[in-house]
Amino acid sequence: MTNVIMHGCNGRMGQMIAGLCENDPEITIVAGVDTYTEKKNDFPVFGNIADCDVQADAVIDFSNAGAVDGLLDWCAEKGVPVVLCSTGLSDAQLAKVEEASKKVAVLKSANMSLGINTLMDLLQKAVKVFAPAGFDVEIVEKHHNQKLDAPSGTAIALADSINEAMDGQYEYVYDRSDRRQKRDAKELGISAVRGGTIVGEHEVIFAGTDEVIEFKHTAYSRAVFGKGAVQAAKFLKGREPGYYTMQDVIAEA
Repeated sequence: MTNVIMHGCNGRMGQMIAGLCENDPEITIVAGVDTYTEKKNDFPVFGNIADCDVQADAVIDFSNAGAVDGLLDWCAEKGVPVVLCSTGLSDAQLAKVEEASKKVAVLKSANMSLGINTLMDLLQKAVKVFAPAGFDVEIVEKHHNQKLDAPSGTAIALADSINEAMDGQYEYVYDRSDRRQKRDAKELGISAVRGGTIVGEHEVIFAGTDEVIEFKHTAYSRAVFGKGAVQAAKFLKGREPGYYTMQDVIAEA
């Protein structure tokens, strides 16, 4: 059994993860942390992680960037591993994540979906076959009309995964409207679509002469990210200090 503290327990993702844990016999939430403490939960809820005195095997964090510093300090002091899912961290905070990982196990990934992280592994293998054969690479991502950033962090992570496999030879091109020229072989095009209530869709296209290969991942609900976080928490239980990603979780699956 993995005992977890849910950091941001009364937010949308926190409540979703609580529901997932209720139906998983291998994991349970023993405490929660949230600035909103009026909601009734099946576990004790603290207004600040510093006030939490409940022992746990890991923390799952789906709060906000402003709460991450205190969380990292607490986890490093208590020796409790943390699955860090909050986004929008500053460079200083990312440096603090690296420092904390020297004292405690920290898992952070651009996307918590098991599917996306498996896709990254597949893409690294695919590009080594298709790129030398002259295939062009394009990424198209689609999200709901309320998403502020473009392209998505996941699209960039997919591109980085491909580029890493090819020793950084690709140049990312986000918009071709300002150029009137043929596509360079070393371009990696990244396009963003915003509309409706699309949770998340990422398509990677390898376009060659007379054939096209497409890899596609579609998220139909945010539960896919919660499921990944739950798997990550199980993975972190008892781990040595270090910086981990979802790729480590998949490698052990």
